[in-house]
Amino acid sequence: MHYRLPDFMLVSLMLAAVVAYPTRADVTKGHQLAEVWCANCHVIGGSSASSLQQGPPSFLTIARARTVDQLRAFLSHPHGAMPDLSLTRAEIDDLVGYIETLR
Repeated sequence: MHYRLPDFMLVSLMLAAVVAYPTRADVTKGHQLAEVWCANCHVIGGSSASSLQQGPPSFLTIARARTVDQLRAFLSHPHGAMPDLSLTRAEIDDLVGYIETLR
């Protein structure tokens, strides 16, 4: 009966390690997603757009203002004036990975 506790702890630690270290983001796919879904409203490149008077923040501004966890949470749930993107976890990781390159 005592051997079950160490087995349970080992399995729990292995699962925690998998959750703690998500798969690598594909920055190229993230950039492609940004071009398809985001570029109509946001400036997605690294440079700021001086021609835009008002509107959603640029990806550069977002990258500087939000943590990775905040970005993931924001993209995981429908919000405000943005369309419901219904992104998969992998797509969210890719998009967040791309945004992170702009820091």
